[in-house]
Amino acid sequence: MTTGPGERVCVVGGGVVGLSVAHELAQRGVPVVLVARESAADTVSAVAGGLWFPYRVDGAADGERLLERSLRRFEEVAAAEPSAGVDLREGLVVERTAEPDRAWTRVVTEHREVAERDLPAGASGAVRTRLPLVTMPVYLAWLTGQVRRAGVEMRTAEVDSPHAAAELTGAGTVVVAAGGGSGRILGDDASVVPVRGQVVRLRNPGLREWIVDDDHPDGLTYVLPRRTDVVCGGTAEEGLTDLHCDPETEAAILRRAVELVPGLTGAEVIGRSAGLRPTRPTLRVGPVAAEGSRLRVYACYGHGGAGVTLSWGSAERVAELIVRAARPRRDRS
Repeated sequence: MTTGPGERVCVVGGGVVGLSVAHELAQRGVPVVLVARESAADTVSAVAGGLWFPYRVDGAADGERLLERSLRRFEEVAAAEPSAGVDLREGLVVERTAEPDRAWTRVVTEHREVAERDLPAGASGAVRTRLPLVTMPVYLAWLTGQVRRAGVEMRTAEVDSPHAAAELTGAGTVVVAAGGGSGRILGDDASVVPVRGQVVRLRNPGLREWIVDDDHPDGLTYVLPRRTDVVCGGTAEEGLTDLHCDPETEAAILRRAVELVPGLTGAEVIGRSAGLRPTRPTLRVGPVAAEGSRLRVYACYGHGGAGVTLSWGSAERVAELIVRAARPRRDRS
């Protein structure tokens, strides 16, 4: 195990990204306190459908590496930890544009073109592949347990700045991984925009394959059969913050889902929810300048609709940066 800095690090944020960052730091021998205003089950991470897929991922420095590292980690978890709620499932990415972006296929283990006769109505193409599909309530509980077992101290509190987090925890380094609240906490970023997503959960009638149709003419559509349910979505409503589930929106989601997957006809609705994707023009993962202060601050947010997808890669990046920055201090001591 790599030895991390002896001083304490505070991670602000209790969603999938914050938990992953805390886990990676602890695994490197760093004393960690995680501060969050709510449990993982109450964050937007719990609303996520849980498919590893780079939805709305723009401008990430070394983004392909972050994607690949997250993918490999989820594949490892699926193989080694059945209780984690991560399954490798086959499915279909539907395309409806003349020049679809297939950059993501460079990091997947395998993929193949779908024959024209098997395409959904109106599709110009499709890719079949096998990706991690995460049952989020199960996974978040598992990840929280892993973080606790790694020795991370967890506190429930709301902080409004890195300095407040440091004062609360006695940390010399703070990682802001609080999703949509990160820009406000850092005080230097007004670019974070909420993108509202609404989903409906159905009792699974026996489906195993997922389908994603981002460019469906009637709106973003996906069907994700997880262990305990089928998540059907969705919406991408920029700037909206209302978390009440709109019945008309739900009806439209179900119409599109059944159109793509007729086997969902008549499936029982067992839940519904809405969440706010923390979106910004570029992913922000790295050090933040803190003028006039010895406090070291790092950002890890702006994941938009790809918080799960980028979680492990982002966490590894931040942990590597923090441990690397600590080495010269140890060498001088």
